Amino acid sequence: MSKARLSYAIAAALAAVLAIAAVQPSTAQERKSIRWATASVDSYGYKVAATMVKILEEALGKEYTVTVQPYPSTTAAMKATMDGNGEIGYTADVGMTQLYATEGGFKNYKAAKGMLVHTWYSYPMESFMAVPAAKAGQFKCWGDLSGKPVFFTTAGFMNWLNFQRIYKALGYEFKHVEIDPKTQADALQAGTIAGAVAYTTAGRSLASYWKETEIRTDVRMINPCPNEVAKLKAAGLTIEKVDPKVAFTKEVGVQEILGVPILFAYNVRADLPEDVVYKMLKAFYDNRVRLASMDPGFTPLARDFVGMQASGINANPHIPVHPGLAKFLKEHNIWNDKWTIAKTGG
Repeated sequence: MSKARLSYAIAAALAAVLAIAAVQPSTAQERKSIRWATASVDSYGYKVAATMVKILEEALGKEYTVTVQPYPSTTAAMKATMDGNGEIGYTADVGMTQLYATEGGFKNYKAAKGMLVHTWYSYPMESFMAVPAAKAGQFKCWGDLSGKPVFFTTAGFMNWLNFQRIYKALGYEFKHVEIDPKTQADALQAGTIAGAVAYTTAGRSLASYWKETEIRTDVRMINPCPNEVAKLKAAGLTIEKVDPKVAFTKEVGVQEILGVPILFAYNVRADLPEDVVYKMLKAFYDNRVRLASMDPGFTPLARDFVGMQASGINANPHIPVHPGLAKFLKEHNIWNDKWTIAKTGG
């Protein structure tokens, strides 16, 4: 072969390689992005995100790429989604209440892209109070911690919001001390904080940082006294019982833990396509037993998936329902005509 022909052949081969290389990024770019905003890496929501993402990507085929993006708090994840920096936002019924009432962390907040609407309610959590075992004798009721320095979980977390409404209902002074969750055991031992809010998912799973706390120090749970329980119920809050032997590996001082539940969700803006949300819900519904086998926190969801969605909506019935969820609920004959369907674009 002449040098001219050889040069031509090499050039042609190189052009073919470059053409193939150019096609591959193009194909990748055609995949749409779904950014799943969660709370920090210490949170339960982040812990279980990988499992949910895998199921969602399977349901959506090769059309979408789903990535998990942690934020400092649940409130921050909600705002990131509403400002257009995410498509799915971690939240809870109490967070949705504050959002639409423009209270707390949402005071004077205006969503740049659109408000979150009811989409998918996934698991309950129960908030309760813990103190160092060495000082447990000083505390009999939640009122004994009024005005005392407490780590109510990370500021902006939904359990943090939950205890704000608990203290408001009881008329107690909410004195929050912000710490790194990883230092919680040290803070309890040193007396930097008098107590710390603990929480379980479905009465079973502890957050990762609480598992570390339990290993490193001894704690005791402080239950609300009967008069406090009565006040909470009068304010419309409920009390759930948690088996300490299921949630903890060590003795925590009570036969049963009394907590105030919240219902967590992964909600979206109304402009996420109806078919995407419908496929997401159908995939999680079809895989509800699989979810529960991967993490016990999903056990209530597996037991009553559709009922949990209705409970989430009924906690804030004035908030619109995503069209994809509405379609799913109508198929399961549980749609309530008093609910409203969100308009595209929020």
